[in-house]
Amino acid sequence: MPRTPIARRNLFSPPPTPPKVFLSLGSNIGDRRTLIRKALKVLSGAGIRVLRVSSLYRTEPVDLRNQPWFINCVAKVETDLSPRGLLRLLKSTEHTLGRRRGAPKGPRPIDIDILLYENVVVRSRALTIPHARMKERKFVLVPLREIAPRLLHPATRQTVAAMLRETADVSKVVKLKKKI
Repeated sequence: MPRTPIARRNLFSPPPTPPKVFLSLGSNIGDRRTLIRKALKVLSGAGIRVLRVSSLYRTEPVDLRNQPWFINCVAKVETDLSPRGLLRLLKSTEHTLGRRRGAPKGPRPIDIDILLYENVVVRSRALTIPHARMKERKFVLVPLREIAPRLLHPATRQTVAAMLRETADVSKVVKLKKKI
């Protein structure tokens, strides 16, 4: 009986690298810095490799304005999880850190969004990548520009710096001196 060849990885090639993902983290209830720090720690413990984290920024609420200001940052991470698997992990992490679904866009101890997942584009009811409103949000674009100014949006091919120059968002975004 003839043998079926087994696919083999070239032993001289490096293993494929996990996808690079950019996450937005924000908090406006409780000890905001600590909650962001804990979120990054929980994600690291779940196999997400945190490569870089922007500075922290104090940001004015955008959609629902009558609430406490946020602290936001952006993290560049690597993961072997699929986009939907990563979304499940992020929602679980939010729940672990005290987030409960309340008023849409309302106050929350932690909010973690997938901004970009390599060059992947996902459009479903549960998940949209690139994040549907990232181009309209200075609280996302300012920290993202800090760590990846030449990063390209996979659909529009605009750099983060160009998106920030073109955004109509006039909300305040203030870099904090103290790091995470």
